[in-house]
Amino acid sequence: MTTRAAARKPPGESRRKSPGPPLTLAIDVGGTGLKAAILDEHGEMVADRVRIETPQPCPPKVLIASLGHLIARLPAYDRVSVGFPGVVRKGRTLTAHNLGPEEWPGFDLEGALTKKLGKPVQVINDADMQGLAAIRGDGVELVITLGTGVGSGLFEDGRLAPHLEIAHHPFRQGETYEEQMGNEALQAVGRKRWSKRVERAIQTLRVLTTFDCLYLGGGNAAKIEFELPPDVEVVSNALGLRGGIWLWRQRQLALGRG
Repeated sequence: MTTRAAARKPPGESRRKSPGPPLTLAIDVGGTGLKAAILDEHGEMVADRVRIETPQPCPPKVLIASLGHLIARLPAYDRVSVGFPGVVRKGRTLTAHNLGPEEWPGFDLEGALTKKLGKPVQVINDADMQGLAAIRGDGVELVITLGTGVGSGLFEDGRLAPHLEIAHHPFRQGETYEEQMGNEALQAVGRKRWSKRVERAIQTLRVLTTFDCLYLGGGNAAKIEFELPPDVEVVSNALGLRGGIWLWRQRQLALGRG
């Protein structure tokens, strides 16, 4: 029987049955869905991932409460990685175009979740987190996610570059990449026309970044209807969560812990 004292503990607070490498709670905040899973030291899920719909609108307090309900269904964990759909700097959110409310710019999401969960937390852009799991660490690698919106992450020899909000940069016909290739555009113009836009975007981004490899992720990447060039590949959307383990590995390397 669960006691009241146990029920008041933050999600994931219960003790693990045996010592071992730290387990990571990975959270993927999307414009339409909130997903979470527990990862082992190899980035493998130790239990089935959980998902709920993203509340609309979704101000910070609503998101934090929703994540609390979501991860209460998961086993215990030691640390937390969060992929957020906007620009994040030192744990603070600067933009959140697909979540709506004006409270997001400057919000300390990392600090708020650390207080809520009682565990160390890292928050980065969601495409950057997916990219950490997708890249090979050799040369210039670009990650583009195609979902509710359009995300991007740029890496050189495995190092994450300062985040570029490519989604909201002008693309064609006076519209941004997200306006031309986000989910609303896909639903409006259909897969054939949308795919042509994605193909043109790849050509433009090749000129912009001179990438060695481009990875296409997100739920809509599988809907592309053209043959990809050899240096472009579609990657699993599950990498949006699996990148959570690599985020902590990067911190360990930065601290000289190998």
